[in-house]
Amino acid sequence: MTNKAFRGLFLCAVLGALLFRVVRLDVRPMHHDEANQAVKFGDLLERGEYRFDPGDHHGPSLYYFTLPAARAAGARSLAELSETTLRMVPALFGAGLLLLFLPLAGGLSREATLAAAALAAVSPAMTYYSRFYIQEILLVFFLAGLIAAGWKYARTRSGGWALAAGVSAGLMYATKETSVILFAATAAALGLVLLMDGPRARRERAVAVEDARALRNAPARLRTALHAALFLAAGAVTAVLFYTSFFQNLPGLADSVRAIGASFNRAGHPGFHAHPWYYYVQTLAYSKTAGGPVWSEAFLLFLAAAGGIAAFGHDGGKDENPRFLRFILFFTIITAVFFSLIAYKTPWNVLPFYFGLVVLAGNGVGLLLRISRSKLIKILILAALVPGLVNLAVQGYRANFTAHSDPANPYVYAQTSPDFLKLVGTVEKIAAGALEKKDLLIKVIAPPEETWPLPWYLRKFSRVGYWTSAEAAGTIGDAALVIASVDNLGKAATALGDGYTSNFYGLRPEVVLTLFVRRDLWDGYFQDRQKISGR
Repeated sequence: MTNKAFRGLFLCAVLGALLFRVVRLDVRPMHHDEANQAVKFGDLLERGEYRFDPGDHHGPSLYYFTLPAARAAGARSLAELSETTLRMVPALFGAGLLLLFLPLAGGLSREATLAAAALAAVSPAMTYYSRFYIQEILLVFFLAGLIAAGWKYARTRSGGWALAAGVSAGLMYATKETSVILFAATAAALGLVLLMDGPRARRERAVAVEDARALRNAPARLRTALHAALFLAAGAVTAVLFYTSFFQNLPGLADSVRAIGASFNRAGHPGFHAHPWYYYVQTLAYSKTAGGPVWSEAFLLFLAAAGGIAAFGHDGGKDENPRFLRFILFFTIITAVFFSLIAYKTPWNVLPFYFGLVVLAGNGVGLLLRISRSKLIKILILAALVPGLVNLAVQGYRANFTAHSDPANPYVYAQTSPDFLKLVGTVEKIAAGALEKKDLLIKVIAPPEETWPLPWYLRKFSRVGYWTSAEAAGTIGDAALVIASVDNLGKAATALGDGYTSNFYGLRPEVVLTLFVRRDLWDGYFQDRQKISGR
């Protein structure tokens, strides 16, 4: 393949990735996790302050990388933010992930790199969570950066790549505390590669012999030690900067260590998030509900299996390296097994080892093309692969643009229902017709898990209060609007009496909220609707 053809095809993959990720970012209601992250970012945006919370939040990198996006959009407060502005950050990281396949040259052939890029561009899992304002796709991006920089360092022994690897590792830790699992998996995969392949490589390959001689050279050993120190220092400095809020919150670093313990504690008490060990495999391999379409990335899994088998083949010379592919295979298996054994599961946790599957699947395509002797057979193989790629793209479109909130979509998880937006729309229209406008008094009576994403959708209202019970709320009859959970419905209805009218709205599957509207406001709203419909 010529350089021109490779560049053109790779550019097409990147453009496809951008289309899937940045178009209509506001089409899906805000998930409660997204809303929580958005409000947390609002504190940083408005006051320039951020304090890491080890109890119920992940790392700070997402917020700091959102700052330039918010400022570029002209937002200076939470009220001025939009779903598109926030989601653009993970969307760009998700598309940028494809660029990190390029430094893997020498570990992957050009054909494998293009195939991996094409699969990542349209993958339902990759695209769906690239449109989520949560930390996961950033974690995968920095993981890919660590692997790419580590691979380049292994080939060049350059201090610059050691520095890049350290910064990537630091950003992983600054993104999510579960990065420690990925660090352990990386070390274990490297150990397995060395254990399996080291002695044989020194016997069979002249390059390995030169490496062995270099290792006996004192200056080379010193240089390696300095590079290791540079890697560790870069990672540590990066983590310290983010967790201490750039030295504004020094206890933040210690809190980051405590967050690891809190994360493992959640893993041991999964509650609603408990799922069987095969949850991730089932999510990717086959999912179907009654009357719904089939969701499956079995095509990618098949190619990944082929690419994994190919990792135990002979050295491909300058185009690919079985050692690198074995590392990816071991890393993928280790992380998949570890996350599968943890009872606490959410579908986006598939992404770290899904990245490995994509790389292996690209290698699987490379294998099929490499074993084909004639150009005609290569063309036939490519023609046979196209329907599989198209099928993934169709599922990706469906996941993101038509079934983005449908529980039948395996990537949807406790997603906010579109019905909830009707509640928000009603509140907005009632406020527009009231004298107080956005100063309307709104009281929300619901436990925290049934409150989000209300704080995001009510961010432009100046008088909103939140209580976990009707007793804690005290007098609620002075509010223009009251939003109550099912558990608080009876007491709220009794306290408000006939002076309010009520309507029910779905928040997410099996969670319902009740909107109480003061009768004079409701009558005015209803009359306005009649006038509009009469026109």
